[in-house]
This record gives sequence, C-alpha cells and structure tokens, in this order.
Amino acid sequence: MPGLIVNELGKITFSDELLASIAGYAAMENYGIVGMSSKKAKDTLFQLIGTENNKRGVVVTTSDEEMDIDLYVTLMYGVSLPAVAENTRKNVRYRVEEMTGMKVRNVNIHVDSIKV
Repeated sequence: MPGLIVNELGKITFSDELLASIAGYAAMENYGIVGMSSKKAKDTLFQLIGTENNKRGVVVTTSDEEMDIDLYVTLMYGVSLPAVAENTRKNVRYRVEEMTGMKVRNVNIHVDSIKV
C-alpha cells in the first residue's frame, strides 16, 4: 500500500519503491554499513548483472500516514554494532520524514553479515 498524505490542497501519494529508495540512500550514508542484503529474487538479479539498486535490502510497510522500515544490512568488521544501528535508525527516520512529510513509526535494522 503506497504512502498517502491528504491536505486541503489535495492528495500526495508515495510509492513503496520511492520510500524504499529514500531509505536505502539514507542507510548507505552511515559509516559502518558497507552494503545492503537482497531479500527478493529481483534484487539478486540486479546484483548479478551489476545494476545499482538502492531499494535492495529495504522493506517498507505503510499504513495511513505512518510507515515501518526494515533494513537488511552488511556491516564493516570492527565497528560498534549498536552505535551503527542507532545512527542508521536516526538518519533514516530523519531523511524519510524530511523528504516525504510522513511519520516513520519504526526503523528495524537486521544485520545479515559482517564484511572484513
């Protein structure tokens, strides 16, 4: 279900792909995150052919004017996992809320692997 904002001027609809792309860019800005893990067959295909897919590893669930974001990440070896997760959570929430005006209810970080 896409994100929706209704005001006196009309409706604004955000696709889940757009929201996932914004969240993916925001997550990759953080020190310690070296990649996103693919969770869909389509993401794996993009990875194999070498196409950059900023939605890879991002699952967005929207309801009314709120959303939940799940990030599946690969972290750098030696970084503080709780610190990177907290910084990522704050940055993703800030960027998505600033760009869309929608409220982010939860940002869940799933660490799939660690890269040396």
